[in-house]
Amino acid sequence: MTRHLSVAELRRLFPRDFVWGAATSAFQVEGAAQVDGKGPSIWDDFCRVPGAIADGSNADVACDHYNRLDTDLDLIAHLGVHAYRFSISWPRVQPLGAGAANEGGLAFYDRLVDGLLERNIRPYATLYHWDLPAELQRRDGGWLARDTADRFADYARLVADRLGDRVVSFATHNEPWVTAVLGHERGVFAPGVKNRRVAYQVSHHLLVSHGLASQAIRSTRSRADVGIVLNMSPVYPETDSPVDAAHAKLEDGRLVRWYMDALFKSGYPADVLKYLGNDAPVMQPGDNELIAQPCDFLGVNYYHPTVSGSVNPASPASSGAAVTDMGWEVAPQGLAELLLRLHHDYDLPPVLITENGAAYQDELIGGRVEDEQRRQYIESHLVALADVIRRGVDVNGYFVWSLMDNFEWAEGYRKRFGIVHVDYKTLQRTLKSSALWYQALLRTAT
Repeated sequence: MTRHLSVAELRRLFPRDFVWGAATSAFQVEGAAQVDGKGPSIWDDFCRVPGAIADGSNADVACDHYNRLDTDLDLIAHLGVHAYRFSISWPRVQPLGAGAANEGGLAFYDRLVDGLLERNIRPYATLYHWDLPAELQRRDGGWLARDTADRFADYARLVADRLGDRVVSFATHNEPWVTAVLGHERGVFAPGVKNRRVAYQVSHHLLVSHGLASQAIRSTRSRADVGIVLNMSPVYPETDSPVDAAHAKLEDGRLVRWYMDALFKSGYPADVLKYLGNDAPVMQPGDNELIAQPCDFLGVNYYHPTVSGSVNPASPASSGAAVTDMGWEVAPQGLAELLLRLHHDYDLPPVLITENGAAYQDELIGGRVEDEQRRQYIESHLVALADVIRRGVDVNGYFVWSLMDNFEWAEGYRKRFGIVHVDYKTLQRTLKSSALWYQALLRTAT
């Protein structure tokens, strides 16, 4: 067991200009599903599919962040973070996914960004965190249609024109692997498609849209950095057998190299293309160069390692390992291994840890939530991160996931990732002990 560090000891492990933040996404916290001209998203539709959400819930209200913006901004300021990572709801800005901007939606994000700046908090915006306008899915098949990449670039330009003078950065996509694989291969996330060929065509169109959106943002007067956020993990073979080693290498190709090679090496990995065969995506001339636009930053979301073998092609935990409430292995060394490997294999831009956190079964007792497991999770990953920085990897920020408990996608409200507890009946916010510890860390002088 790693020795528990004081907040002062831990803070001293990081550079003075290191960015400390917290993160959320629009669909998970905003609510106000049909307010001020917002259109439906594919997740609004998916929530109404019987059995799709574990507890039968939806995000019509979620944390009601849309209507509680000022008090939530005060909460973020009270926490003491330097930065807040949020996503913008595409159907709130363009209800049908195309055409003129919805002024009511843009005005909300104006208030959000200005409110952060007034409180001396840096805004980090994500353009797509899975809530595709439902009309694009119904009309064209969503991301299966290449035209959606062009529509995304138009949307990115609209947002950059409006907010690009004030936000620190735009991430084009959050976790395209999730959109492609969970949404279109396994079918457990919106839009609920189960087709490998479709999934890889979708992954290609997502990456094409990243390239087009990067160009669109940079064509405006925006001063924001432009990058992308990927969920990644080291992939370990389930056993020492050559068969499991081969499984692990392929899974690494599907999870890590498929996206990293396309973005930073101008092409998809040959072994994954061979594995896909006729299911490989249809491409157009110049796509490789379009996808490999220069990135100002790379966002890395890390939660757990992946274990792969002939028995379990992709498991989030080793046998007998300590796990979170999601069944994900607690393995801070996996974050270190991942970052060192990326640093070695790619010419990386500056890296941000854009998500890292854990779900546990928290209880509000006597006005307090004692979540020592989450605090230990965060601390252990920060210690691993500090070691990586010491070893020369350019990581300049950390965003805990999540600011508050929220709608956890297909799990509904059953899983709590927040450092702030939300009572879903009253919507009252309560800082958990992990939040108080994080607050103390951020208030510590360096």
